[in-house]
Amino acid sequence: MAYTFKTFCAAAALCLHAVVAHAAIDAALLAPLAGDDPEARIDAVAHIALAANEDARKVLQALKDEALYTAPDGTILIIEGDKAYQPATGQTIAVPDGVDGIVVNNRLRGALDGALSGLALLSPDRAIRHAAATQIQNTAIDPAQAPLIRKALSIESDPAIKAILAVLVATADLHSPDAVLRKAAVIALADSGNAALRAPLQAMLAQDANGGYAEADAGVRVAAAATLREIDSRITRTEIIGNLFYGVSLGSVLLLAALGLAITFGLMGIINMAHGELLMIGAYTTYVCQSLFRQYLPGALDWYLAAALPAAFLVAFAVGVALERSVIRWLYGRPLETLLATWGISLMLMQLVRTVFGAQNVEVANPSWMSGGVTVLGSLVLSYNRIAIIFFAIVVVAAVWLILNKTRLGLFVRAVMQNRRMADCVGVPTGRIDMMTFGLGSGIAGLGGVALSQLGNVGPDLGQVYIVDSFMVVVLGGVGQLAGTVIAALGLGEVSKFLEPLAGAVMAKICILVFIIVFIQRRPQGLFAMKGRSVE
Repeated sequence: MAYTFKTFCAAAALCLHAVVAHAAIDAALLAPLAGDDPEARIDAVAHIALAANEDARKVLQALKDEALYTAPDGTILIIEGDKAYQPATGQTIAVPDGVDGIVVNNRLRGALDGALSGLALLSPDRAIRHAAATQIQNTAIDPAQAPLIRKALSIESDPAIKAILAVLVATADLHSPDAVLRKAAVIALADSGNAALRAPLQAMLAQDANGGYAEADAGVRVAAAATLREIDSRITRTEIIGNLFYGVSLGSVLLLAALGLAITFGLMGIINMAHGELLMIGAYTTYVCQSLFRQYLPGALDWYLAAALPAAFLVAFAVGVALERSVIRWLYGRPLETLLATWGISLMLMQLVRTVFGAQNVEVANPSWMSGGVTVLGSLVLSYNRIAIIFFAIVVVAAVWLILNKTRLGLFVRAVMQNRRMADCVGVPTGRIDMMTFGLGSGIAGLGGVALSQLGNVGPDLGQVYIVDSFMVVVLGGVGQLAGTVIAALGLGEVSKFLEPLAGAVMAKICILVFIIVFIQRRPQGLFAMKGRSVE
């Protein structure tokens, strides 16, 4: 019996402890929310957030959603439907008569946003904590968040999140009244490459009309100047590496767009103004494959590209063969007529796509494994879709080189392009080789369209954006030269990315066009001159 009584007492104590523990929000902390003092209300939000529990989050979220009320006796209530929750006691009661809603102004709403994002730093979910820390890092730190950030830093175990929180704490300490703390914060920020930190550091070094500094302590100013130089150096290195990556990415896109043209124009001498529309056809084929997977194989949607690549090649190949057999075969050796005919064909293909798919752009979503990116140097994000396109361009270039140099078809193509009459005399079917060569160039353009579909929306005018750039790549690299096409595409991509921050996108393209015109005047054969009898 004694044992039973002791057990009962222990259970009662545990229950009482649970009730007390559940009442995590002191009524004294909640009371200022219903008052008229704006400073007291903001301070109450900060203190409630420091409780860092579910009741604190519920109170702040209810206040933001204007679902927080006061009863006639001053009790703070969260009202949902016909029930009222008391955060001070953890009890749910019927909604009493005479409740009054707590009004939220813009200033209080801003404090609530900061406190709620700060509370996310204490979430048990690592992804939520990392997202919250990154969001606070990219915005100005609210003073109400500083205590929460310190508390999160003291209990955080993830190294990546801890590093972000340490920077946030140091940023908050820049405004500390203690000069020693300010100097330590300035020194701690030297390892960051965040450009947003330049403004508060520069503010420390600002002088007024009398020559006085905003930062009174000379030691802090010296540390701030050194940190500014280090941050500027990191930002410069990040920008250079970012421009290199995105230059290679743009070069890969230009290469995929121009590689088919390097065959049809470079090897066959056909000015194909419909080449851009072959890119568009490849992109729309990708869209169709995605739609079919979404409707019939939703569980395998991430693998629609595996079907889109061969489908885009075959569809563009078939369109190219049809164009060559029906129109272009009658126009060999007549460049002006070929240009006009293929330009008309491009208009017909665009109108056909508008009729079938509509004039509006369609969305081709990246597979999940191509979404997102890898972060390097703290702030530079290398997107997975661009990395995939770079490797895809390498694979396509290698495949084209093998076809042209290691296969029977490639041997026949080179023979026909170098000396058509002699190739015809020894039994090479020149007409069929012309058809296959044009089809190959068109199929490669279709593969380029698959890559372009992963970078943006697909529309009827997609090919028009790349046709001029494709011709520039082929002419600059040297007509008929695969290596020249690769070097020209990557070179133009890098030059564009380094010129755009200085001159703007439009002026950068104009400068590149002027450079190519001057270069071709000095070296008409391009970077690599063609060799053999085909030059004659």
